[in-house]
Amino acid sequence: MSFAHRTKHLRAEGAYAVLARAQALEAQGRDVVHLEIGQPDFETFAHVALAGIRAITDGKTRYNPPSGIPALRQALAEQAGRQRGTTFEPEQVVVAPGTKPLILLPMLALLEPGDEVLYPDPGFPTYQAAIGLASGQPVPVPLVEARDYDLDTEALEAAITGYTRLILLNSPGNPTGGVHPAATLTRVAELARRHDLWVLSDEIYGRLVYEGQAPSIAALPGMAERTIIADGFSKTYAMTGWRLGFGLMPRALAARMDLLLTHSVGCTATFTQFAGLEAVLGPQDRVAAVVAEFRQRRDLIVEGLNAIPGIHCPVPRGAFYVFPNVRSFGQTCAELADYLLEEAGVAVLPGTAFGANGEGYLRLSYANSMENITRALERMAGALTALDR
Repeated sequence: MSFAHRTKHLRAEGAYAVLARAQALEAQGRDVVHLEIGQPDFETFAHVALAGIRAITDGKTRYNPPSGIPALRQALAEQAGRQRGTTFEPEQVVVAPGTKPLILLPMLALLEPGDEVLYPDPGFPTYQAAIGLASGQPVPVPLVEARDYDLDTEALEAAITGYTRLILLNSPGNPTGGVHPAATLTRVAELARRHDLWVLSDEIYGRLVYEGQAPSIAALPGMAERTIIADGFSKTYAMTGWRLGFGLMPRALAARMDLLLTHSVGCTATFTQFAGLEAVLGPQDRVAAVVAEFRQRRDLIVEGLNAIPGIHCPVPRGAFYVFPNVRSFGQTCAELADYLLEEAGVAVLPGTAFGANGEGYLRLSYANSMENITRALERMAGALTALDR
């Protein structure tokens, strides 16, 4: 069977492949600790879930405007402005079924065939997939461990050509947990203005920050008219299955996005948006509690990994991932991830699931209980100590 060329680069996400293998082992009676999936282990906050249920029972199950219900767009504009120290109008807000459409659809609106997009490597696999689907050319830019996985801005500048159209950022980042400091964003903004480039800033983990803040490039001078922010409810409010994302962008692009949403997904479920409205307008104490819990888990897993001979694990400032360096074991990261699953019953991802620059690293999600993280660390220490290095 022949498929269109634009789909030939697509690959399954590594997390789902490892999850399937781990579940197969569990079906055989094995006990597996899951550190592979980037999904909060908390339940959706009760008041948010109840708002969604009420919306269904109130009959809010019909079509709505493609860019979202007005009340949610207004609330998101106000919240996003407070969070980022700038201002947004409701007309700049676009609601979508998840955040992934807010990565792909802006590229469909902006890229011509052959346009280049600079994106972080290691980075979220959907970036490269979306660039290819939009007929663009992906150009990886390394994240540097020695700089706490900050973007290599010298490599970024060197990668800009006459074909470059867009720079993609992710801060706090998946898989590294790195946060781009203000100086890095200032440098990226300078390059974007000088070369007349768009910036797509994936800020889905923007509220999961443990020290300081994760500044947004959209708040810098001259960037409001060339920045697209992709954000959503999945990570902050434990709403992964609700499929609710939102974007912030210039009005003209938001209007074009409305057309793309119309002809692709139609609209986002109305009752889901009412749950999102409650999440934004309701109490935020659960968010603070979740961040505090993730910080404790981060400290536990970083200390435990660094206590294992041969592992070096930087301290992530955001998200809920660690990205330890495991080069000293003399195996590829894929081989090491397989070994840990088969021999230790710990499911982790190889760094190469996030790009070629991920070789020599593993990604572990600490969106799991302290008890399970402790069990995983004990198993990993035993299995890795047995390896010859």
